[in-house]
Amino acid sequence: MLSNLFYRNRRLLCLAVGLIFVAGLSSYSVLPRAEDPELTPRFAIVNTVVPGFNATRVEALVTERVEQAIREIDEVKEITSSSRAGVSTIGIELNANVYAVDEVWSRVRDKIDAVAHELPAGTLDPVFEKVKIKANAMLVGITWQRDGDPNYSLLRRLAKQLKEQLERIAGTESVDLYGAPDEEFLVTVKPEELAALKLTASDIADQLARSDAKVSAGQLRGASSDLLMGIDNELDSERRIAGMPIRTSDDGPVVQLGDVAEIQRDVVRPLTNVAVIDRLDAVVLGIRVRSEYQIGPWNRDVTGRLAEFESSLPPGIGIDKLFDQNDYVDKRLAGLGQNLLLGCLAVFLITFLMMGLRNALVVSFSLPLSSMMVLAGMRLLEIPIHQISVTGLIISLGLLIDNAIVVVDETSHRIREGSAPADAVAAAVKHLLVPLFGSTLTTALSFAPIAIMRGPDGEFVGAIGVSVILAIASSFLLAVTIIPALAAMGRVRPDRSHWFAWFDRGLAIKPLAAAYRSLLQMSLAVPALGIALGLVAPILGFLMVGSLPIQFFPPADRDQVYIDLELNAHASIHNTRDTARRLTETLTAHPAVDAVHWFLGESAPTFYYNVVRSRRNLPSYGQAIVKLRTDVATPEIIHDLQALVDNRCPFARVLVRQLEQGAGFDAPVEVRVLGPDLDQLRRLGTEFRDLLVSTPGVIHSRVQLDEAVPKVAFSIDEAEARIAGLSHEAIANQLQTTLEGSTGGAVVETTEQLPVRVRAGNQRRSSMSEIASINLLASQPGRSGSSIPISAIATIGLEADSAEIPRLDGQRMNEIQGFIPAGMLPSTVIDDFKRRIARANIQLPTGYSISFGGEEQTRNTAVDNLMASVVVIVVLMVAAMVLTFGSFRLAALIFVVAGLSFGISHLAVWISGYPFGFMAIVGSMGLVGVAINDSIVVLAAIRQDPAARTGDHDALVDVVMRSTRHVTATTLTTIAGFTPLFLAGGGFWPPLAITIAGGVGGATLIALFFVPAVYVLIAAAQEQPEISPSIQAT
Repeated sequence: MLSNLFYRNRRLLCLAVGLIFVAGLSSYSVLPRAEDPELTPRFAIVNTVVPGFNATRVEALVTERVEQAIREIDEVKEITSSSRAGVSTIGIELNANVYAVDEVWSRVRDKIDAVAHELPAGTLDPVFEKVKIKANAMLVGITWQRDGDPNYSLLRRLAKQLKEQLERIAGTESVDLYGAPDEEFLVTVKPEELAALKLTASDIADQLARSDAKVSAGQLRGASSDLLMGIDNELDSERRIAGMPIRTSDDGPVVQLGDVAEIQRDVVRPLTNVAVIDRLDAVVLGIRVRSEYQIGPWNRDVTGRLAEFESSLPPGIGIDKLFDQNDYVDKRLAGLGQNLLLGCLAVFLITFLMMGLRNALVVSFSLPLSSMMVLAGMRLLEIPIHQISVTGLIISLGLLIDNAIVVVDETSHRIREGSAPADAVAAAVKHLLVPLFGSTLTTALSFAPIAIMRGPDGEFVGAIGVSVILAIASSFLLAVTIIPALAAMGRVRPDRSHWFAWFDRGLAIKPLAAAYRSLLQMSLAVPALGIALGLVAPILGFLMVGSLPIQFFPPADRDQVYIDLELNAHASIHNTRDTARRLTETLTAHPAVDAVHWFLGESAPTFYYNVVRSRRNLPSYGQAIVKLRTDVATPEIIHDLQALVDNRCPFARVLVRQLEQGAGFDAPVEVRVLGPDLDQLRRLGTEFRDLLVSTPGVIHSRVQLDEAVPKVAFSIDEAEARIAGLSHEAIANQLQTTLEGSTGGAVVETTEQLPVRVRAGNQRRSSMSEIASINLLASQPGRSGSSIPISAIATIGLEADSAEIPRLDGQRMNEIQGFIPAGMLPSTVIDDFKRRIARANIQLPTGYSISFGGEEQTRNTAVDNLMASVVVIVVLMVAAMVLTFGSFRLAALIFVVAGLSFGISHLAVWISGYPFGFMAIVGSMGLVGVAINDSIVVLAAIRQDPAARTGDHDALVDVVMRSTRHVTATTLTTIAGFTPLFLAGGGFWPPLAITIAGGVGGATLIALFFVPAVYVLIAAAQEQPEISPSIQAT
């Protein structure tokens, strides 16, 4: 018989066990390791630079056109945009069900390329950048440790050399540079001298471009060979650029560019982004490892290469490692591994006390066997080892042991009753095959919504569901093959009178058993009593639902925080840098702060999976990575740091932010006002902001349309301009090229092309008086000769202009954001804010609407994705139960148990004091499977006994008494398996652990009291319950 094949064939048993261990251990040795799961990059940014345009013109002529092209892609979920002076930034988010993102992004690029030629003249090509959700495995800074200003050209060249070396290391996915300004050859001219020569900066750039002959000059086609011909006078050095003639005449000397200009190689100034690593100027390299590689060996290779490179650096240049993900991976996996071992030890001790030493050894042996099978399954499914997949193994500890306990207990019971071991194995497997399959299937289905959940949150927690499903499926296969064979090996009928019989069978406390039997008899004699015992905990839980605080995902347990710094929109990068220096002095004075690393003008490199780089080309913005000396960034530390930075820089918006789990959001509280008119949006935004700042818990607020920037306005005297032959466009073009420069030609160095830029010196563009004295070249002589100062034909003044015009899906938007202290639940603040909005009764004009974003939108999206497949899963579970029991009534009873388990989970969370969030929801769904399992075991035992099946009270008591040992054993082992997660602390895993571990106690009361009592009522309502053919066959 197949049911006892492994007992009869010991060689097959040994080979099967060996194969499982070999498959598991080999998989463990090759599976990639990471800190967190890798998320699909569904977000991208399109940056378009439009020199000289204000925010309104950028919106109308660039942003709107690019948005229209992108909206033609069906997979696009949301388009956000920000139009600022000279820059259009568009954010694109794809639908959660899109996984083949490369093909979609390719079509998005094609749309952007197609619309590029429709943009205004002078607009640079739109730059498409797919945002990498994956965190860098390492951040390394090449730092300037000498006195004086840093030589960014040297730092950049060294960083590029190191980048090339790191890219050649096996496993390196990409290396990006941060704080590395581009280089150029700068031709600094004086506008007056050019005007005297009747030339402009644009004319010089055009001449440079024409002198840079980097094109083919044909080929010599000889009889014996073909030779390529070229003009050997391309721009290749400062001397070559300086010697270029810019003015010739028959009766005068030749004027060379070097006679009227200074030529030097330098970085592009002003700097657009700056990196300051622990107070040292630096260029930072962000290094990512390939997903299929193990981070440990790769990290050793990279660390060795860094040591070699550092030894070759010139004096005063150093290498600082500001982030190393491998440290966090090792720490996280070591902690989870410790929890796994503690859980295994606790499971063994409980099964030893409940079932005896022999049975405990067999049951505990199923844990490594199942774990090895899970690792092999993870290898087949290409799931790396990270905190989520390992946690799935820990969660499954208390679940996968259930099947082993039931089958070992049943096999042992039959042997004690006198059956031969081979017959006991066959009978136990035959009896339990259908019930165990049904309970395994329902448990797997209860975790299926987690495993198949869409979107970034599904990708983050999905490995939990997959790991649990693999584990319980493995435990079922072992429970009907290897485990009963091991349970029967070497076992004979024991002497029940022996004084240490408990060592073989487990503890049996007779007074307690007698009291329990009496309670069972009472609950069956008065079914209402048994039903009440099972309903108390669920009803209390449902009553507590309204008082449970809501939280999406808890903060991460990390020794890091990050800081967002925002100044006035017109602030320069120098002002931002000075503010960052002050903040660093303040922060490092705190005893908990180890180091502060600033990235100015843009977001920091991704050092945590949900802190994405969303800011570009913003001189008034900076982001810092703060390393703490403590293991965890506690709310108390963050509160202290927030108070310090607020006092030091009250003129800026400085936010000390805690790292969060799950999908990220810009602000915990967000309200978006949509409508066409900017003034109306500003008015409404002010009203909502007043309500927001009056809400308790809000420490900072931000309104996107609240800020204006000063703009230098030239009021042209058209008559004077007409006399000089200057149009408005010609004046604007001359000012633009003189002050910002015009490029012409390029110098090629190795594989890099450095542009040549012609513009006025920094002194001429740093003050209004200098700008007003700039001479414009007239196209015809006017009252002042061939050139005329700008002040002669224009009045110069200041006026306010929009700093930013945000849009959402093609509509103008004013987003009001609220920030709250670390440790405060966003749901509390959001609910209070909504009540204030309702009381204020703000009237929205026609065509205007509001919506909420932030934590609430992210939470609702995640829950919707989780529940998307629940209906289908429920139908499958109904089908499984009906086929298992052959009875709609009993299937309905099982689903009543499932519903009651949700009440128990709510009660467990309420007692623990944790908020009810996403992980508690995941735990509730897992508890459904556990609760159903216990009830299925009891129902299957009742249906197996002929007398109990008819509703006979004495028979029911005997059956439930016999089922109690393995039901309570599975309950206690489940609690034990989750206890390490609960004791580990933090805010992420304990809500899940307490939901399942705490709720399983109530589920046991339901299985042992509620289910038998309801069965008595069902049996009384019919003479003979329906019997499934599969049950009859047993």
